[in-house]
Order: sequence, then structure tokens, then C-alpha cells
Amino acid sequence: MTRIYSYVLRYDDGAAPNPFWGICTLAICKPAIRRTARVGDWVIGTGSKHSRCNDGTLQDFSDSLVYAMRVSDIKSLAGYDAFCKTELPDKIPNKQASDWTARMGDCIYDYGQEPFPAIRAGVHNEGNRDRDLRGKNVLLSDLFYYFGEEPRILPFELRGLIKQNQGHRKIENPYLVSHFEEWISQYERNKLYADPQLRSHFDQEISCSTYSVCAQQHFEEDEVETEEVIC
Repeated sequence: MTRIYSYVLRYDDGAAPNPFWGICTLAICKPAIRRTARVGDWVIGTGSKHSRCNDGTLQDFSDSLVYAMRVSDIKSLAGYDAFCKTELPDKIPNKQASDWTARMGDCIYDYGQEPFPAIRAGVHNEGNRDRDLRGKNVLLSDLFYYFGEEPRILPFELRGLIKQNQGHRKIENPYLVSHFEEWISQYERNKLYADPQLRSHFDQEISCSTYSVCAQQHFEEDEVETEEVIC
């Protein structure tokens, strides 16, 4: 049975999810979802009522879809580190890179000294470690839709997918799942329709304070791990 995991993506910065380099990944944040999602499930992020965009304005995206990914593979954090080292090196954060997407890499944890991974310089720090590692897994998708700061309004009949506050909603209702799949299929898959809502924060030389703010925002977003189930 295919399920949909839905949550409010309050800080769309390109790190979680990371839709770059041809594979959408969720490697940090949302530990409860990463721990329990299965291959074939969907993970979707809807917008916040107060989404800050690159032009500095606040937009109400609470009825809109920012991204959707169908899980095609699941790796342990250590397995993802090994995979990135050989197959997806651009997902390893490079603070000195001129390309801002390389600075947003989500392969934060270096298992070269397993079982105690080091934290690479990136969007998370020691304050995020316990929560990130509690997620155990990394979700990978070769079928995804990323709308960023141009989210798509969900039709009325799909508003039941939207989680209204922190935590996440797990949708097991076959009608909602099939209707969502039918609706999302109108869009071109694996396409980045727009930049992340917070690209402007990172599209320049990134200071330690910028990374620290990002890490704190992600920490606050994941403070609650409650699950609502819609059957």
C-alpha cells in the first residue's frame, strides 16, 4: 500500500529536501519520516502561511505544494555517505564552492571514522546531530517534483493532505493517494521549476553565522515528531 507523508516545509533552502544533481534526497531533518517511510511512498512538503521568499516578502503558501518525492531507494546514513563518495560527490557540502548548490549538500555525516560520524561543514552542526541520526535513513527519489518559490496550489479535494502544524500527517486513504498521483502527473517529473524560497540566503559567500541560523531553524522545525494518520 502506497502512503503519503505530508508536512509543512517552513524553511525551503535547498538542503532538506535537496533536489539537485538529478536525485531528490531527504538526508537530514524529518527523522520520523526518514525512519518509517518505505520504497514507493510519497513525501510531500507544503508551504507555510508565512513563507519568506527571495524578494524579502512573506507569502501564504499554506494551500500549496512545494515539493513531492516518491521514494525509490532508502540507505542508511553510513550507506549514503559511501554512495555519495563514489556516485554523488556533489551532495557532499563544499563550503568553498562557487556553485551555491554544492554548498547546500545534505551528505553532512562522514562515516570515515564509523561508528562515530564526523560532521562536515554545512547547514547542520552538533546541535542537529542527535535528531538527524535518530532518523537512521536517507530517502532517495528518482521521481520528484520541485516547485520551490513557485509552489502549486492543491485542488480543494486534496486539501486533506495538508498538515496544519508541526509533525507530519501519514495518509493511507487509497482515494487521496491515487487522486494525488493523478493530479501531480500533469507536471514534468524531475524538474526544478523554481529556486528554493531561501536561495538568496546562500547564493553568496556563506558565513558561519548563516549556517548557524539555518541549523537552528531546522532544529526548531523538527522539534515535534507527532504523526496524524488519515485512513
